[in-house]
This record gives sequence, structure tokens and C-alpha cells, in this order.
Amino acid sequence: MENVTWDMLLLVITGGFLAAFVDSVVGGGGMISIPVLLMTGMPPHLALGTNKLGGTLSALTSTLSFLRSGKIDLKLVRGLFPLALVGAAAGTLILQKIPSASLKPLVIVLLIAVTIYTLFRKNWGEITTYQKLSAKSGVYMALAALFLGGYDGFFGPGTGSFLIFTFLLLGFDFVNAAGNAKVLNFASNFASLVTFILLGSVNYQIGLPLAAAMIAGSLIGSQVAIRQGARYVKPLFIGISLLLIGKQVWDLL
Repeated sequence: MENVTWDMLLLVITGGFLAAFVDSVVGGGGMISIPVLLMTGMPPHLALGTNKLGGTLSALTSTLSFLRSGKIDLKLVRGLFPLALVGAAAGTLILQKIPSASLKPLVIVLLIAVTIYTLFRKNWGEITTYQKLSAKSGVYMALAALFLGGYDGFFGPGTGSFLIFTFLLLGFDFVNAAGNAKVLNFASNFASLVTFILLGSVNYQIGLPLAAAMIAGSLIGSQVAIRQGARYVKPLFIGISLLLIGKQVWDLL
């Protein structure tokens, strides 16, 4: 990789801020930040690891912001956190052995299903109806946390959308679903980051400015979501899901 220039830093900081602003609410920030990192000349494995540095601190910032506003069900997510952590570490290790591109067709189908379902449920996610986990929903959430953590470590695109959708199915409104999702997203990002660090796949010269920009973007983005509520989060959720579908189809073709 060539020496870091001021133009390159400006690109990384701008891209990181925009990525985190979107990602702090509904995920999908990697659509912006990873291409930006690749434009600096990084090889893909280094871009993924460096993105995880910014993504982890961004997810932590969003988590704290949602937590301060009372938009996280701590009793629920603290039991799911370690499952997402273990899943992500395993997924990142598997990534070193098996190419992740084979998942793209399945991800496209799932994102289309999530988007269509959300569009046709007109008032879905406007109010919280969740009360407590049943035995059945507890197993469902445990498997979802483990699987989506592993998916985030192995591949990644759409993780935020899938996590929010999971909490919406459980009965949360869009803002609380986003808050709960961010906790698990932080777990998966953190586990992946530690794994990437141990593998020597993080560029700190680019990663630290990226992280600073992403912290700022996530702080502002999460506050806008909390204040605007479901009327802001739901259209953004659908829009980002559609963009993710387009991006995955483009990459596949």
C-alpha cells in the first residue's frame, strides 16, 4: 500500500462518517466504508480488518447512545451478547479458510424477503408489544444471535438489517429493535476485530482516523434516530435494504 496522503485521509474520514451515520441505525455502513478503504490500495483482507476497527468503536458509540436513551432491553441482550461474540469469532476464523462469496445468492434472497415483509406490514414496528421471552422465542433468539454473529464475522453485508428484523419479529418497535441490534452488532464486531488483530490484518494508520470519523457519525446518527422515531428508522431500513440488495446483485453479476 502506498504512503498515506491528506487526500486519502479526507476520503477515509468522509466515507467513515457517512458509513457510521447510516450504520448506527440500520446497518449497511460497510457498503460505503469498505469500498473507500479498497480505494486506498489496501488488499481486501486488510480492508476488512481495518473496517472492523472503525465498526467496533462505531457500534460501541451507538450502543451507549441508545442505552442512555433507554432504548435497549438489557435483560434480553445481555444473554445474547456472548452468543454473538462466539459466533463472530468462529465466522472470522472460517473466513480465512473458505471464500465468503458463495453466500451472496442466499443473502440476496433473504434481504428481498425481509424488505417485502416490512413493506407489506404497514404499521409494523411503530409500537413495542414485546413483554418477555417464551421458551420457544428464547431458543429462536439464541440461535439468531449465534448465527448472525457468525455471519457478520464471515461475510457481513445486511447483518444490521437481519438483526433489526429479528427484534421486530419479537415485538419491538423500530427504534428499540435498532438499539438491541446494536448491542449484538458491537459483540460481533468486537470478536471479529480481536481475531483480525491476532491475524495481523488491521492497518492502524488508516484505521484510527476512520474510527474517529465513525464515532462522530454513529453518535449523530443514533441521536437522530432516537429523536425522530419509527417514522425515520423504517424508511431508512427499507432504503438501505434495497441498496444492499442492489449491491449484492451487482457484485454477483
